[in-house]
Amino acid sequence: MTAAEIVRFCRNARVQGFSAGVTETIAAVEAARAVDSGSEKFALRAALCSSKWEWDDFERLFEWFLRPEHATRQLRKHTDPRGVWMLTGCSAEASALQSDRDVAGAGLHARLKKIDFSNVPPGDQRAFEQLAERLLRRMVLRLARRLHLSSRGRIDLRQTIRASIPRGGEPFDLRFKGRKRQQARIVMLVDISGSMSLYSLFFLRFAHAILQALRRSDVFLFSTSLVNAGPMLRSPKLANALRRLAGSTADWSGGTKIGESMRELNRRYSRLFSRDALFVILSDGWDTGDPRGIASELASIRKRVRRVIWLNPLLGLEDYRPATQAMQLALPHVDVFAPAHSLESLLELEKHLSHV
Repeated sequence: MTAAEIVRFCRNARVQGFSAGVTETIAAVEAARAVDSGSEKFALRAALCSSKWEWDDFERLFEWFLRPEHATRQLRKHTDPRGVWMLTGCSAEASALQSDRDVAGAGLHARLKKIDFSNVPPGDQRAFEQLAERLLRRMVLRLARRLHLSSRGRIDLRQTIRASIPRGGEPFDLRFKGRKRQQARIVMLVDISGSMSLYSLFFLRFAHAILQALRRSDVFLFSTSLVNAGPMLRSPKLANALRRLAGSTADWSGGTKIGESMRELNRRYSRLFSRDALFVILSDGWDTGDPRGIASELASIRKRVRRVIWLNPLLGLEDYRPATQAMQLALPHVDVFAPAHSLESLLELEKHLSHV
């Protein structure tokens, strides 16, 4: 196979839901060059397959690519619903599965909460979408509505009754509740580069929920450049928000320039960083630019905000170590370094956002 044919194959694989971004395509071309003629299939499989579903489906895709006239019907039958779902926020088979794929029981919920975003089986996609939407909405509503005792505001009936028990039930000591004087600002920076293609859309679902519930929140996307996604993600319907993002200037599945993107964020949106702000980064830490700028830019942001939280999906891997230069330079300026590879790990963010 020529390099052009491999690139075309990777594009077809990406349409079918494979994580075949720019990085994976380059790796596939290099892998094919390193093997003998006739062994390209095995090299491509090793370079492009990052989940069991991709590994199992690769044979069919490769067969179709070599002899499309023999396998067109089979390709359509087995098309992975993630190809449409990842850009619109809804499964391509949602209507067909409406009657027979409802979320079924606590056992399924527990399994889907723990499963890695990159390994969600196509058959569980709709159930996973429903569960993610419900759990993320509940989490951000808890954050938005968190109340505390104060000396003025509405009477907290429950606390008043409890305080009156030692006095025979007479409500001498009225307790009040009121909203916090000022919600913490949340500034999110979401990596949409090629290496994050299997995770970035889940993070956008989370960012959308945050923006719907928290007024003082902002979301930026980056790969090779920075995009202010807040105005687009504030659309009430996630599918509409993602369609607007798909038509924006965001460099989906491109390279990764974290340092340069942070520099632009610092330069153009410095007003967002204050002592009541939480800076949340969702990235795997791979940087195709000069990573040395990350330390200075992140140090500058850290001095002005309350907390820097870095969520890395690779932390879900048992043998992961932050070995990239970018990640090593960033960690001294990070307060919380946590995984974000599953619903369960993403929901853990609540405790970090609550303690401010």
